[in-house]
Order: sequence, then structure tokens, then C-alpha cells
Amino acid sequence: MSTKIKLALADDHNLFRKGVEELIEDFDNMEVLYSVANGKELVNKLSTATTLPDVCLLDINMPEMNGLETAQYIKDNWPDVKILAVSVYDSEFHIISMLRAGAGGYILKDSQPDALRKAIEQLHEHGFYHSELVTGRILHQLISKPKEVNVSELNENEILFLKHSCSELTYKEIADLMGISHRTIDGYRDQLFAKLNIKSRTGLVMYALKTGIASL
Repeated sequence: MSTKIKLALADDHNLFRKGVEELIEDFDNMEVLYSVANGKELVNKLSTATTLPDVCLLDINMPEMNGLETAQYIKDNWPDVKILAVSVYDSEFHIISMLRAGAGGYILKDSQPDALRKAIEQLHEHGFYHSELVTGRILHQLISKPKEVNVSELNENEILFLKHSCSELTYKEIADLMGISHRTIDGYRDQLFAKLNIKSRTGLVMYALKTGIASL
């Protein structure tokens, strides 16, 4: 009986996906069961599979069914299947979104082959891959709970600031975009920290995702 780690890949960039397939086939302890172009195709494969993969590698941006939707569906229907997000995005917003959806690890597409192998092995063995992207601050925010504050208790500027905080923009760039001073932006941030019992931008992103103010 094979002891290899069984994998499934979902990525709409064919050249990248084929390259990852060939790379994994060179790992003596892994094999690719399924390789598809989007989450919908992967879900269809898993629905009729006689053998489920141990780990699914998911891109975030895919047609039909993106990585976030796919991760949530897999966790709801096949909770034992582990998920590794493989993306070009390194923002806390994308990382947190995928971790909350059920991914156990997150790795960038420009990572070295050894890093990919390590991520798959650790995820398979421990259920989680801790990397420099998934920092202690992000893990703390995933575990801790902010105050239960209804969105209706926030003013329009605070909500707009929260939306922009879920982007790649710096606080200075958010201030310029909103047409207000940097000191005012700091005021919005500090007000939200106090209202929500949050101490970091990561926490603001978590709140925005949870309440639907922002989405992937």
C-alpha cells in the first residue's frame, strides 16, 4: 500500500500548475491525484472520488469557484482533507481570509521547491504549516475575539477606513485617498482600536471580514 502523500492541485494558470505537478512527481514521498483549473472542477472530482487527497493546493483567484469558496466547501464536506493556499498575494488580508476559510498553511508561488515540500509535509503531519507569512500576530488575531460591536455603531468614515485597511494601501495612502489628514486617519484607527478592543491592522482586517464590510 502506498504511503505517499496524495495531492490535488487547483490553479487556472496551466503552465504554473503543470510545473508544480512535475515538481511534486520528483518528490519521492508525494503523488498528484487530481490537477484541475478551478475550484468547481476540484469539488466535482472530490464528489466522485474513491480516494481523497491528503492535501489540496489551492490558488486564490480562479474562475468558476475561487480559492476561498473552494476551501470553505472542502472543509464543510471533507474536513479531513488539508488545504495549502498557494498564491502571489502576500497581504495579511488574503492570508487571513484563506486561514479563516479552512487553509492550514499559506505559501507564495515564488517559493523555492524545498519550501513547498516542507509546507506539504508539515501540513500533512501536523495539520498546520507555520511560516514567516503566518506570523504570531496573525495567529493571535485568529484566536482572539474582538468586542461584539455592530456595524451600525460605526460611522461612515470608520467603515470606509476599514474597507481601505483591507487593501495593500498604507495608512498615508488611505488618508490621501479619503482626502483627509494623516492625523485624522490615525484618529480613525485609534477609535476603532478602542471600540473593538483591537491592537493591530490585522485585527481590523479580521473584524472587516467577519462582519462583511470587506470580502475577498
